Amino acid sequence: MRKVIFLDRDGTINVEKSYLHKWEDFEFEINAVEGLKKLKEMGYEFIVVTNQSGIARGYYSEEDLVKLNNEMTKKLKEFGIDILECFYCPHHPEKGIGKYKVDCNCRKPNPGMLLEGIEKYGVDIENSFMIGDKKGDLEAGKKAGLKSILVLTGYGKKVEEEIRGKYAVAKDLLDVANILKK
Repeated sequence: MRKVIFLDRDGTINVEKSYLHKWEDFEFEINAVEGLKKLKEMGYEFIVVTNQSGIARGYYSEEDLVKLNNEMTKKLKEFGIDILECFYCPHHPEKGIGKYKVDCNCRKPNPGMLLEGIEKYGVDIENSFMIGDKKGDLEAGKKAGLKSILVLTGYGKKVEEEIRGKYAVAKDLLDVANILKK
């Protein structure tokens, strides 16, 4: 069984930018690389789970997203960090266009992407976590049977008060590593 950190992408790994889909606009969030390195040293592997309603809205294509995710995983690999897989939800129940206007099980706060990753990679649920900057990330983790941690990067500060007492809170991914080390 694998110890896995499920990671939201926007606002957790990279700086939140509305409908990010071009590598030239990508920036790692503060302490993201350092935190992932520490978590890797602690024996964790990584799976990215990201809602991408920009696809549903027609702002960019699935190919654009895959290209960006591939560049991100390539860059992280240069730092010695491997991503097992990047799962994404291209749907939106109200704002989606055509085949993407779906009320699906993969869009967080639903746990579909996490459950798929858990099954595909033989994840040890008891010793794995979901990390994100939105309440929906944390709820998806909880529904999948994982412990969840809010990071105060991205939208994290906006939801901190709402979730306090229900979920653990960390400044950033480096702080997550420090919390889990204890």
